[in-house]
Amino acid sequence: MAELRLEEWSRAERAKAAGKLMLGWVGLLWLIEAVDLATGHALDAYGIIPRTADGLTGIPLSPFLHFGFGHVASNSVPLLVLGFVAALSGIRRFLVLCTVVVLVDGLGVWLVSASNTVTAGASGLVFGLFGYLLVRGFVERRALGVLVGIVIAAYWGAGILTGILPTNTTVSWQGHLFGLLTGVACAVLLGRRPPGGRA
Repeated sequence: MAELRLEEWSRAERAKAAGKLMLGWVGLLWLIEAVDLATGHALDAYGIIPRTADGLTGIPLSPFLHFGFGHVASNSVPLLVLGFVAALSGIRRFLVLCTVVVLVDGLGVWLVSASNTVTAGASGLVFGLFGYLLVRGFVERRALGVLVGIVIAAYWGAGILTGILPTNTTVSWQGHLFGLLTGVACAVLLGRRPPGGRA
């Protein structure tokens, strides 16, 4: 009984920590956009500019920058929900996941996006979280994880598939595609457990 209560307390604490992290994260995005607006959108120039030395600084910065409050709003709910669910398995693992997705996705955008463009926004990370949660349950062979993957696929799957197609020139389908693929790769790599051990 004591072990059960301890486990329930631990789950509640993880959920609380995940919730605080993601609310703070999304709040930070809105604050940054408010600063961007107050400075005449001066921060927009710090996005990813393909194949330029200056554009490399946009790789870690671009997920925190957006082109207007509508852009922030479109990313806020999926980032909040998917980030919260992913962070439930541990903040440290979640931060590793986000770091890898941001860096690999950003590098992909820097390499293949059209010249003389600026890419910014958290959607690459959102697509990465989607890909991670979509396959994590199957990799770890956990029924709850599989169910989570099915639910998010049913809710966001159509939009995700549309987002990775090069049909809309106003969005970075490259960022969406690289984010999705990186998230799937992270689910496979982070989901592996040593034989006889615990992750």
